Amino acid sequence: MSVRRLLAMAYKETLQIWRDRRSLAIALLMPLMQMALLGYGVSLDIRRVPLCVHDEERSQTSRELVQSFVASGWFSTVALTDSEREVRDAMNRGTCNMAVTIPVDFSRVLTTTGAASVQTIADASDTNTANIAIGYGQGIVAEVTTLFAARWNDAHGLRPRQYGVVDLEPRVWYNEGLDSRNFIIPGVVAVILALVGAQLTSLTVAREWERGTMEQLISTPVKPLEVLLGKLLPYFAIGFVDAAFCLIGAVYWFHVPFRGSVLTLLITTALFTVVVLGIGYLMSVHIRSQLGASQVALLLTMLPTTMLSGYTFAIDQMPKAIQAITLLVYARYYVTILRAIFLKGSPLADLVVPLAALALYALVIIVLSVRAFRKSLD
Repeated sequence: MSVRRLLAMAYKETLQIWRDRRSLAIALLMPLMQMALLGYGVSLDIRRVPLCVHDEERSQTSRELVQSFVASGWFSTVALTDSEREVRDAMNRGTCNMAVTIPVDFSRVLTTTGAASVQTIADASDTNTANIAIGYGQGIVAEVTTLFAARWNDAHGLRPRQYGVVDLEPRVWYNEGLDSRNFIIPGVVAVILALVGAQLTSLTVAREWERGTMEQLISTPVKPLEVLLGKLLPYFAIGFVDAAFCLIGAVYWFHVPFRGSVLTLLITTALFTVVVLGIGYLMSVHIRSQLGASQVALLLTMLPTTMLSGYTFAIDQMPKAIQAITLLVYARYYVTILRAIFLKGSPLADLVVPLAALALYALVIIVLSVRAFRKSLD
């Protein structure tokens, strides 16, 4: 392999990028737009759930219960209804996602027996929101019930139980605030790199065919490996700049905690960048149309990265067959590494398995890309 020919190929590709406004736009503007859209637009946190209240009693105690829902921050009262029919109509219109019905004898039963019940209705057309909202509601009712029970015991001169009660004291590690943004933003970096890297390199060889310069390239003494490295080096530099921008934005703009090693992050990012660039190049060699190559590269990078990498959906909750398929998704390993470095501060020794899988993927892609390029017009 000749370093001179390699650098000449890299210089030629750099000039192509500089003259190609579309490639520059993809390289510079798309990461900025995606970081903003995905960072602010994607969230697994459920807050301010629209709540309808059907308070049949309208007493001080019932209002205190309703205020507990609002004060929690998880719910916002949007309607006070006078009948069950109004509750149903509000749910059908989508005005509220959850409704609370307080019976007319709520306070009397509570003060007499020390226990009372309220009804909650959740709109389960969105099962995720419904499940989370029900969990929030149960937690709020449990807290209020404890408060009411203490008052009832004091009013009746009773002491609370001293035995037979087990208190759960949860502790949360790595994402103490349970903020889904800390879980999502590292995965956004993988999505942006996969999309931008593959889209850019999918145009490289296909551009030569469309512009009629492939014959000139074939006539030169440049070898397939030199073509591969020469064409990918400029995009590798661009990909690393985009990755640095995204990672810095994750820490300083979105305030995702970074507890790991910068060196480990650079090594893994370099491997992942090689993989996505190699996939785009491979598509560009096999498909001689820039449009066709970019579309196939988009299909092979965007869908697996967003759906099967663990970025959006937890892999361990998927069916066993799908979990097996995710082992072939290169982004899965990078997303795992990113979250471990950002949130857990995992050292390189703890990331041997995903790192080895990513390195193997990079090696296979490079070998396939070198063998795919033929110095022939056939």
